[in-house]
Amino acid sequence: MNASELSDREFARFQTMLYDIAGISLSDTKKPLVAGRLSKRLREYQLSNFGQYLALLAQKEYRHEVQTAIDLLTTNETYFFREPNHFSFLKKQLESQSRGSGSFRIWSAACSSGQEPYSIAMVMQDCMDGRNWEVLASDISTRVLDKARIGQYPIAQADNIARPYLTSYCLKGIGSQAGTFMVDKVLRDKVQFFHCNLNAKLPDVGLFDIIFLRNVMIYFDIDTKRQVVNRLQAALKPGGFLFIGHSESLQGINSELKMIVPAVFQKAKT
Repeated sequence: MNASELSDREFARFQTMLYDIAGISLSDTKKPLVAGRLSKRLREYQLSNFGQYLALLAQKEYRHEVQTAIDLLTTNETYFFREPNHFSFLKKQLESQSRGSGSFRIWSAACSSGQEPYSIAMVMQDCMDGRNWEVLASDISTRVLDKARIGQYPIAQADNIARPYLTSYCLKGIGSQAGTFMVDKVLRDKVQFFHCNLNAKLPDVGLFDIIFLRNVMIYFDIDTKRQVVNRLQAALKPGGFLFIGHSESLQGINSELKMIVPAVFQKAKT
């Protein structure tokens, strides 16, 4: 067996590791993905096979490598203004709350490389001129969080951003940065990124008016979905909203959140 080959037994151990740490269930069809993404780590440590890499991960002095493996194995596909109906709903909510008291807070709970929280921030900056607001954004992958904080993306990703937002909140790269754009510093400074494992006790980040938890539950089994949703529900203010992916459902997971429009659920106001 060469270093690029992954046995069924080794793959099962990676499946167990990812589930135990992140609550993510890897299907058997993901075996080639695991082998492909982790083979570079074998080369990094000059290891002969995945069994040696698993042994390395079990050593206390290589705990940092466990995070690297998690970073590589978590899927992070995203883009600006994904699922536009959500942003239409968001805009209406923000316009109705623009003159309220206190800070309006939104949490992008699986933010990947930042396109979602920056999309949210563009709408908030546009709608909440008369009120303080905050966007918190988290992910289990430190690698994508590092990318998100920079806020620089290939120019092709600007296609989904409406022209007024693109003009007001994005800067086109020139010279060595040609072919990219960067989210304006005003917005970057308004989005706070932090590392968070939704499959563990949540950090004390306060209560939120809206939480986005989109396109991440597809990787969880039913018990993990229930635990994650219940944790996030507790972080919602009364009357607050939880956004999930349009391909996802809370059926059999949570009966306290009521669907308002497709993929948008509201916590009771009292």
